[in-house]
Amino acid sequence: METKIAAQMFTVREHTKSAKDLAATLRKLSDIGYTAVQMSAVGAMNGDSPEVDAATARKMLDDNGLTCIATHRPWPALKDDTAREIEFHQTLGCDFTAIGRVPSGESETHEHYRNFIAEAKPVIAKLKEAGIRFGHHNHSHEFFRPKAGGPTLEDVLIDEGGDDLYLELDLYWIEHAGLNCTRILERCHGRVPVIHIKDKEVIEGKNETRMAPIGEGNLDWDGIIPACEAAGVRWYAVEQDQCYRDPFDCLKSSYTFLRSKGL
Repeated sequence: METKIAAQMFTVREHTKSAKDLAATLRKLSDIGYTAVQMSAVGAMNGDSPEVDAATARKMLDDNGLTCIATHRPWPALKDDTAREIEFHQTLGCDFTAIGRVPSGESETHEHYRNFIAEAKPVIAKLKEAGIRFGHHNHSHEFFRPKAGGPTLEDVLIDEGGDDLYLELDLYWIEHAGLNCTRILERCHGRVPVIHIKDKEVIEGKNETRMAPIGEGNLDWDGIIPACEAAGVRWYAVEQDQCYRDPFDCLKSSYTFLRSKGL
């Protein structure tokens, strides 16, 4: 059965700083069973003259039976050099890109987020014409309420962003912000082709939590996965920002658990 599970390369960012390391990392992910990755925080591809360009990365992916299903790209590059970004994604064979946060403003306000939506519309239109979707990846700060009891910043993106502004929801950060991610998913039907997932566990003997491989923490996956399916999620990108043991072992544990759930 075709899987819906991807590895977010940010999880193994310390193992992608050279072409040799990137090739070895992609092989390890393929050996685990992953058939797709999100190319983000890949050190060997960073900078003006990267050791690994898009064409070389595509060959590495192809050699390992992997598909690039998403990227994270700098907003200035997407906005000011859109044609080059389109070429980059078409070379990779990738039809989805996202930014990690709304560009910083003088303050975190609803108006700042509305201004970003307006600024992004012509960029989104150019990307769409080239067959590339654009999304925003949340952390927890987007769920700040500028006015007590009022809407969050993320509410502006959800309610006013329009159908072409996709939402690369990170379910961990939604729960971390104190919200129920299944209810957020219900509001984003058809706009969540790619999501980020990790688990949250309580550290033994402490009143503290940490990121964990999926299935090793306390998030309600039996409720979350059906909500994702109902919302139209195509790819579940495993992104464990912090790993307290070998990140490849964490990715393997998450993959095994998700496969046991039918993904």
